[in-house]
Amino acid sequence: MRSALLIVLGLVIGIIGTVFAMNALHDREPYSHTVMTTMAHHAGALSAAVKAQKCDATQSQQHLTRLLETQSDLSEAFPGVDQPFKDEETRLREKTQAALAAAPADCAALAAVMKPIGETCQSCHQQYR
Repeated sequence: MRSALLIVLGLVIGIIGTVFAMNALHDREPYSHTVMTTMAHHAGALSAAVKAQKCDATQSQQHLTRLLETQSDLSEAFPGVDQPFKDEETRLREKTQAALAAAPADCAALAAVMKPIGETCQSCHQQYR
């Protein structure tokens, strides 16, 4: 009985140790997760504005600017990536710069400039997630 209890206790401790190790491995690159979360926040705010039909030009410009600024951190957040990833990053930056230059003043214009950005994000996530 005592040996069975020690075996079960050892298994429980092993499982707990494995969970802690997996969490530590998952969190070893928190910067990349933070960059992607920040970009998702700004893209989500723009999409929510379009869905709610409450598109303020000033706020749209602010979110697009922050989205572009955050994209400049992608290469630092994902060091050692291959060239196709860098190409996707460049495409995303170009689409965001074009959206910022278009200065969408209403929801229709904002939806039109957000579509290529969303497609680029989706393409990259399908390949690299």
